[in-house]
Amino acid sequence: MSLQTRLMTAVIGFVSIILVIVAVITSATLGATLERQLEDRLNGYSLDVAKLVSRVPAQIATIDYVVEGTNPVPGILLAVSSSEGGTGGVVFPDTKGQLSGVSQTLTSADLDRIDAALGGRASATVTLDDFGSYLVVVRQAPNGVNVVTGLPRTEIQNQLATLLTVIALATIGGLILLALTTAITIRVGLRPLRAVAATATRVANQPLDRGEVQITERVPASEADPRTETGLVGASLNTLLDHVNTSLASRQKNEERMRRFVADASHELRTPLSSIRGYSELSLRALKQQGGEAAIEGTTTSLERIQAQSLRMTRLVEDLLLLARLDEGRELVYGTVDLTQLALEGLSDARPTAVDHHWNIEAPDEPIVIVGDAGRMHQVVANLLANARTHTPAGTSITLSVTREGDEAVLRVHDNGPGIDPGVRDELFARFARGDSSRARQTGGTGLGLAIAKAIVEGHGGHITVASEPGDTTFTVRIPVSPAAGATD
Repeated sequence: MSLQTRLMTAVIGFVSIILVIVAVITSATLGATLERQLEDRLNGYSLDVAKLVSRVPAQIATIDYVVEGTNPVPGILLAVSSSEGGTGGVVFPDTKGQLSGVSQTLTSADLDRIDAALGGRASATVTLDDFGSYLVVVRQAPNGVNVVTGLPRTEIQNQLATLLTVIALATIGGLILLALTTAITIRVGLRPLRAVAATATRVANQPLDRGEVQITERVPASEADPRTETGLVGASLNTLLDHVNTSLASRQKNEERMRRFVADASHELRTPLSSIRGYSELSLRALKQQGGEAAIEGTTTSLERIQAQSLRMTRLVEDLLLLARLDEGRELVYGTVDLTQLALEGLSDARPTAVDHHWNIEAPDEPIVIVGDAGRMHQVVANLLANARTHTPAGTSITLSVTREGDEAVLRVHDNGPGIDPGVRDELFARFARGDSSRARQTGGTGLGLAIAKAIVEGHGGHITVASEPGDTTFTVRIPVSPAAGATD
């Protein structure tokens, strides 16, 4: 069964049981009260009859004497029994609350049934075929005559029947109203769950396993109120969908980056491989056709070009291998590194490669010492300086500065070149990223320099950032002075 059916069954079932119990207790209490009232009335009548009978001898106290000496009420039963006067009884029928005026004589069978019901007790309930149910009491007069008085229980039965009918109708009507109210309440209360199910179904029907994916389906805000239990489910699903949507977007971005990476790597490797193949074929053709010194000279030139392209391809493969090892947390060998001395050496190495640039250094007199890999940190400085030199025109001022800020050593490379295109700034540290559209490039590279620098800095527990606008570009490297978490010598 559905949750709505189970809830309705439980609620209506429990309420029905409670109403039945209330009806039983009410009818029992009312019945007992009416029985006591009837018995009190009957005891008064019985006492009056006993007093009347006690005034005469037993042989005179016949049923006729009792009837003539009393003022019968509608429906009353009178009977006397004595050894001298005999036994007899009459009933005065009740006709719409009025005394009929004609008494009906009790048969011997009726008298025997009354006697059997009493069975030596003072009162009893007896059902007579022609008169219905009666409450009877027996009282013995001082002259030895037993006087039986009875009143009908019809009124009590009618009142109880009316009460039970009213209770039954009220119960049925109340249960119908309760069922409708409960159904509406549950249906409205579970509406957010249906909205959640509908949203989940729509999301499940979307192709999420391929291509660009964006989950726009959400549970409506009106059905995702976290202040209610069912609304909390909708709010939680919306949070989950937001997280999944972000994850899918990140996955798509990573897939595109990987495809671009493979394409760039293939392009970078294809160029030297094509050169190697071309110069190899040229050398073989020269050896076969020319011979002599001319062939040797052509072969030498081809081999030199093959060697240059091989070295270029080797550097590319080594850079890729270095990135892979840095991603795995390997390749770094920790020791004491004087970052000030390392900056001076890096600037000294970079200055001869671009004499048309203005090179400056800002460093404190005291050395700034960190725990790290000296060789790899030197590579970071070299890559940043080479990036500034390559992508800025002649006459650009490049400043390398080293400072300490709190528990971090900070290295900055600043230039007053044309700046970085905002469109490529977010991908600047990606592998094979290039800023051709924003920087004047004079020489080509693999596009791995900044990616390697970022991987090395993060391997030291630091981070690298860039801020750029025309005439003001700064790469900032922050390295903790203490060893990176998990670093080993």
